[in-house]
Amino acid sequence: MNALVRLVRAEWGPPYGTVRQALTRRTWRALPLTLTAVCLTSVLQFVQNQSWGFEFVQNIGSVRADEPLRPALLRTPLSLFVPALDLPVWGALLQVLFVFGIAEICLGWWRTLVIAYTATLAGTLYARVGIGLGAHHPLGLPATDAQVVDTGPSAAVIGLAVFLCWRYGARVTGGVVIAAMVVELLVKDNLAGKEHIAAIAAVVVLCRLSELRRRSPAGARLRDTRG
Repeated sequence: MNALVRLVRAEWGPPYGTVRQALTRRTWRALPLTLTAVCLTSVLQFVQNQSWGFEFVQNIGSVRADEPLRPALLRTPLSLFVPALDLPVWGALLQVLFVFGIAEICLGWWRTLVIAYTATLAGTLYARVGIGLGAHHPLGLPATDAQVVDTGPSAAVIGLAVFLCWRYGARVTGGVVIAAMVVELLVKDNLAGKEHIAAIAAVVVLCRLSELRRRSPAGARLRDTRG
């Protein structure tokens, strides 16, 4: 038990302290992006469940691989906040509130947006590549997946979790997150599972780029200036 407590403190002590301090000082004002995302997700959920609003939400926020790329890219940012129809909305809201909230405080709102969008975009683009490869390919997808509506915050949430684990050196937690996504894919080999792996791959690239930037002379000078 003591070993588990030490592990939790080592992995999540620093971000917990950062989040607690920010919420103590600024309360809800520390989470403008997260609260906006929660409200937007709630509104889109309400609208898409109305007879008059379903088609509207689909037109502005749903993405399918059988659509032309340009409109799909235009819809991708908003698709992040459109809850999947086959999943409970409270799950999406809790994911956004918890993971986006920690990321916004620890990373800043603009980094949170960049990472979330990168992870979501990676999944969207992978779907097209996977369908092009075909069901026979290990990285491919069946042609029927081209008609699957691809929405929700899950890819963004997973991407943010992986980046936070990297930033704070929470290797065990990061390993658990990645392993869980691999198990999900093995148990249920579907579009969502493979998109989650694509999101992780994209964020790993972001982590590597961030590490290279921090090690560069310009990054070192910036840290010295801030320090």
